[in-house]
Amino acid sequence: MRVLAIESSCDETAAAVVEDGRAALSSVVSSQVDLHARYGGVVPEVASRQHLRKIRPVIETALDEAGCTLDDIDAVAGTRGPGLAGALLVGYNAAKAIAFGRDLPFLGVNHLEGHVYANWLMEGPEPRFPALCLVVSGGHTDLVLMRGHGEYQRLGGTRDDAAGEAFDKVGRLLDLPFPGGPHVSKAAESGGPSSLALPRAWMHGTYDFSFSGLKTAVLHTVRSGAHDVPTIAWEFQEAVVDVLAGKTSRLSRELGAAEVLVAGGVAANNRLREELHARCPVPVRIPPPHYCTDNAAMIGAAAEFRLELGQRSPIDEDVFTTNDWDSPARFTPAAAGA
Repeated sequence: MRVLAIESSCDETAAAVVEDGRAALSSVVSSQVDLHARYGGVVPEVASRQHLRKIRPVIETALDEAGCTLDDIDAVAGTRGPGLAGALLVGYNAAKAIAFGRDLPFLGVNHLEGHVYANWLMEGPEPRFPALCLVVSGGHTDLVLMRGHGEYQRLGGTRDDAAGEAFDKVGRLLDLPFPGGPHVSKAAESGGPSSLALPRAWMHGTYDFSFSGLKTAVLHTVRSGAHDVPTIAWEFQEAVVDVLAGKTSRLSRELGAAEVLVAGGVAANNRLREELHARCPVPVRIPPPHYCTDNAAMIGAAAEFRLELGQRSPIDEDVFTTNDWDSPARFTPAAAGA
């Protein structure tokens, strides 16, 4: 089965053709980083307008690179949410229009579920269940138990700033270029242990996260002028990674998980990768960096396995903007589907 997938949840316009949920025949991403850099963050209205300009050429390029046309596509998928409403609407409606016009099965995919399925795009055997998923994507930091395809239980999440948000906000505090996360990690390479002791919010008794206090501590440290940028970046990164890896490793042991699956943009962080592999008692899968950041191939992979279960999305379904791991998705049986 070949799935044409479209992703536009934030500031990347992406399309991909995925075969049988494992092979990305193409994966095209048009980034808006340079466009938003002047503002120091993503401007929703600007992002939406840029998606409108890029959506058609990106889809056409994805088809060309896959060596196929719409006649070769068996189903269409689009990111339904969470994300920026205006941005989501562009890609999601494009996906629905193609599915409707070609009379193809259609599936709306949770963006966070898509990140998890980037682990299915890697070579080798498929991930094993039950899997503990650490999702560190933009405004989301979640620990989710995955018992099977489409079977999730959210066990913990952020109560304020997510890890990705904290990285970007600290990047601004340190006067680093946008996006802040990768530049904080780069600055940390020149840092090392120091007398600076930044806090870790362990949220004892839960598997929730909180990074707002850490961000505030960085703010006060910057204002004090007592430490240089590499030192602050190193200590900040260590504090975030310590909590993420510590909670994930402990929970994977308590659950008896077969594997740990890491997903989302922060999963590209080398220090986090090192600590998860070192601490977790079970195998850890982390996609290559180009599949950690937003892309459409992961959306196509996630859609494939739900389509195999006979699930379809109503063509009149709207986007959503908030985390919905705990809410049942709307699917219809195959016989009543697209």
